[in-house]
Amino acid sequence: MAAGGRVSEQVSLKSENTARRGTAGVFIGVNMDLDFAKAGGLVTAVIQDERSGRVLMVGYMNEDAFRRTLETGFATFFSRSRNKLWLKGETSGHRLIVKEIRTDCDQDAVLIRVEALGPGVCHNGFESCFYRALRDREWIEIDRRAYDPGSVYGGKP
Repeated sequence: MAAGGRVSEQVSLKSENTARRGTAGVFIGVNMDLDFAKAGGLVTAVIQDERSGRVLMVGYMNEDAFRRTLETGFATFFSRSRNKLWLKGETSGHRLIVKEIRTDCDQDAVLIRVEALGPGVCHNGFESCFYRALRDREWIEIDRRAYDPGSVYGGKP
């Protein structure tokens, strides 16, 4: 990460052929391509806590969400259900500061290592969205709530 929270890695999107510097000073365009075409314009984004290594959530990014993530240094996703971009933490304030971005061998998924601001990432009030485990063929909650989602989002999640 560069100073000011911006991602400094050199990354290009498959639709870009030349390197350029974005409006926020982020360099886009030399090192690698991400394949947004494989899954209808989306790549899977696995979000991992940079300190603990714990997987916090999984989301999806289109090219615009990925670009916005690079430009701002905060994880931005594409909501399939709402058909729009959303900045993680825009309602709760529990933002994700991007520390590192990696891609898989097929370049159709990204691992984003983050510093999570706030007590939890999950809209159900948990630190991680992966708070359930299958035990004896039954899903059980293995974590405690980190915050009250009703006070953050109003009503039940």
